[in-house]
Amino acid sequence: MSEFDLIRAHFAHLGAGRADVVLGVGDDCALLRVPAGQELAVSIDTLVAGVHFLPSVDPEALGHKCLAVGLSDLAAMGAEPAWATLALTLPREDPRWLGAFAAGFAALAREHGLALVGGDTTHGPLSISVQVHGLVPAGQAIRRAGARPGDLVGVSGTLGDAGLALRHLLAGEAVAADSRARLERPTPRVALGLALRGLATAMIDISDGLAADLGHILEESGAASAGGEGRGGGPSSANLAAENLTLASLGDGNRKPPTLRKGSGNPPRLGKGIGNAVSPGYRQLGSGGEAPVLGAEIRLAALPLSPAVSARLARDPDWSLPLASGDDYELCFTLPPERASELPALAERLGLDLTLIGRILPDAGLVCIGPDGGRWTPGQRGYNHFPDAG
Repeated sequence: MSEFDLIRAHFAHLGAGRADVVLGVGDDCALLRVPAGQELAVSIDTLVAGVHFLPSVDPEALGHKCLAVGLSDLAAMGAEPAWATLALTLPREDPRWLGAFAAGFAALAREHGLALVGGDTTHGPLSISVQVHGLVPAGQAIRRAGARPGDLVGVSGTLGDAGLALRHLLAGEAVAADSRARLERPTPRVALGLALRGLATAMIDISDGLAADLGHILEESGAASAGGEGRGGGPSSANLAAENLTLASLGDGNRKPPTLRKGSGNPPRLGKGIGNAVSPGYRQLGSGGEAPVLGAEIRLAALPLSPAVSARLARDPDWSLPLASGDDYELCFTLPPERASELPALAERLGLDLTLIGRILPDAGLVCIGPDGGRWTPGQRGYNHFPDAG
């Protein structure tokens, strides 16, 4: 089968049909119509066998995941999915593998109204690049740079499940189906991202670990605050009072706070913490060794954990599992304390747990308060493809 036969057989007309696709797969370029009043959000991710996924992974699950990670980026910006392009590097032609991969990709694309509009295939070691395009009303995208001191920090879902699954897989141990699904078939929180427009002050998806990704919010928001961008400076006295009342529900040590919805209810990608032992020595959140302008206080007892992760931590209190494993693809967001009362209704409407875990501080650094009230210092903040660079 030639490259073009392969594309026609598996990828032409894949995903949702959209009226704004003037010309899709089959020409030198796709032609797309961006609606008036909308901004185009664009993100690209590359997944490499042996780095981001096990070579033995189910191809249908891989098709799902390679699109899900991009959709998670769109969710973090409050953008509605529209189009995607796909570049596949394949070690060999395998119609059965390609059919399963395309089925996993297509099912998630249809679920989110997304059309595959172009791409490329080539021969070589297995790697997959997906570029996603989303639409957001002009001026309404949620950036990383909007958090301010006094804002509360929230997360969706539960943390550490994908990381726990990977640890089991690498150890050759049995993996529970729900944990494995969190690793191989993550759920992009697109509906939540759209719902948080106008409510969240900053947001990011948790792909490299909560500590690392919250660190990006602190860096970007600190730089924006220092530059006079976005919202005003520190919180008012009224805001601080509301913040203290809200944070009281987070608990002060051993008390586990209530999640905002009593509902149903990632380690590193391959290579993410493998060979990078967690050790006490975490000091800086900034890139290049520079601390961010802002900081955050996180209460470990407030972290939303599945029963499996809670049981693991009861045996081995290594908090790097929910803080630094990565591959969670949940959303971490900040919001003013006076608007925290809006979260329970939102959580109920979406059928998704939303949990307040801490607050933004004016002083640099990430402070993790353990269940016993003492400080816990992560040895690594999350995955870094080039840990020895710089």
